Amino acid sequence: MTVDLNARVRELLQTYDGPDISAADMLCDRHPADRVAFTIVDADLTSTDLTYGELRERSQRCAVALADLGVQPGDRVATLMSKSADLVVALLGIWRRGAVHVPLFTAFAAPAIAFRLAASGATIVIADIDQATKLVPSDDIPADPPWRVVIAGDGPESARVQVPDASSTQATTAPMPPLRFADLLATHSVDDPRAAAVAVGGDGLLVQLFTSGTTGTPKGVPIPVRALAAFHAYQEFSLEVRPDDVYWNAADPGWAYGLYWAILSPLASGIRSLLLHAAFSAPLTWQVLERFGVTNFTAAPTVYRALRADSACAPTDLQLRRASSAGEPLTPDVVTWSVETLGVAVRDHYGQTEHGMLICNSWHDALRVEAPAGSMGRTMPGWHCAVLADDADVEAPIGELGRVAIDTEHSPLLWFLGYLDAPERTAQRYTADGRWYLTGDAGSQDADGFFHFSARDDDVIIMAGYRIGPFEVESVLVLDERVVEAAVVGMPDELRGEVLEAFVVLRNGFEGSAELETELQTLVKRKFAAHAYPRKVHFVNALPKTPSGKVQRFILRQQGVR
Repeated sequence: MTVDLNARVRELLQTYDGPDISAADMLCDRHPADRVAFTIVDADLTSTDLTYGELRERSQRCAVALADLGVQPGDRVATLMSKSADLVVALLGIWRRGAVHVPLFTAFAAPAIAFRLAASGATIVIADIDQATKLVPSDDIPADPPWRVVIAGDGPESARVQVPDASSTQATTAPMPPLRFADLLATHSVDDPRAAAVAVGGDGLLVQLFTSGTTGTPKGVPIPVRALAAFHAYQEFSLEVRPDDVYWNAADPGWAYGLYWAILSPLASGIRSLLLHAAFSAPLTWQVLERFGVTNFTAAPTVYRALRADSACAPTDLQLRRASSAGEPLTPDVVTWSVETLGVAVRDHYGQTEHGMLICNSWHDALRVEAPAGSMGRTMPGWHCAVLADDADVEAPIGELGRVAIDTEHSPLLWFLGYLDAPERTAQRYTADGRWYLTGDAGSQDADGFFHFSARDDDVIIMAGYRIGPFEVESVLVLDERVVEAAVVGMPDELRGEVLEAFVVLRNGFEGSAELETELQTLVKRKFAAHAYPRKVHFVNALPKTPSGKVQRFILRQQGVR
């Protein structure tokens, strides 16, 4: 039977748009009260099911509490929380009130937190008890901040935070802030009229998220309720999550991929999802995959690389039928390993904070095809993407490296509204006629419509007139079994303009040497191109990355010139 996915796109757009849409209804209230929304898994592998009925009752109390704290529809409320039941309740309470969620990643230090709170104008911050010290007055956090702090999670009543003493350089102890999330829920009633879900409409804001800032200061991305159509479509078309799946997105909800598809899309679709309330470790990830019989798993490439490095712990009875990856390019060696160890080939997907996922090696029966090695897939239904030439806003010839762009006239799932208070930065993303949105990534498209990622536009290396994408070289370097990770950058050269240099992380037990450098250079010449080998190989302990796991190449370039 032929499936009309474009008709499904139209259906999703109708579902999540319109002036009377309430986020709390779309994400919670319309689902059966006894249906399990999340299974919260702790580090000791004990678990707790959280139903939609429980979420509705607790989030109603949360919404009333926020109203008592002065939160109005449209106000910003931030969370500095790990994956937990409290986080989901807080989010639904924020959205039930008609407020806008500002995610704060728990790995952030105080400067990054302060930047996002100030830029968003947040009035409330709900923080886990072990994160509260990041919010006390300091060089970065004002002594009299414009936001109130609510503490979530378990902790002793005698817990103390370090507060700077104005008369001394030493810190003194003071009680934790008196507002406790559990107390607020316990003292507010679902019978209060303010517990009713506020309708903000499809254009109303749901989230104020900030990009990771790999090439500059983070940019605020306002996410409307109607974006749920795009998130739901990706879960259905590309991840192909079925109602009977045991679905687990291991990404952190402090970032787009985790927020969109570990929290929002499961809530929107009503499909149960796992949330691991523990820090990442490869052994624990293997245990969760086995114990809970995960059938549909998605995570960043760094997770798969960590699992590969810990393959000795891999169970022999995994039940995975789908495995997906996003966040940064997936090197072909991981795909080969996944077939042997996971029993399924992990598929690469491409997207951005500003749009969600766009180009995917999709799992849906109507979309699933064998893709060339290293490809990030084809454009997903609801979107139209192309590669534009470097010197003109026209589509580049097949196979030619250019600018990956979104056709704004033929992408019904497009929801990006422009960056927060940054019209100039928004305008830079579009071609002069407004037809194309420029992703800022470079790549190519083959004759069969498959896209191949190369690099960020400003990371493409031009050596003696040749345009070289770092990803192609990195994919070859990691073929050597001694190499865990590699990043390639362009360095200034008087003769060629730029030359390639590689930064390589080796497996435990191996050390860098001149001999190994030569072997890796030869490998690139043999497997990729004779002219594109790295002129220098730097052996390093780790690659500098953003908290979301993206390599910060500008730092590597700075290290290379020392």
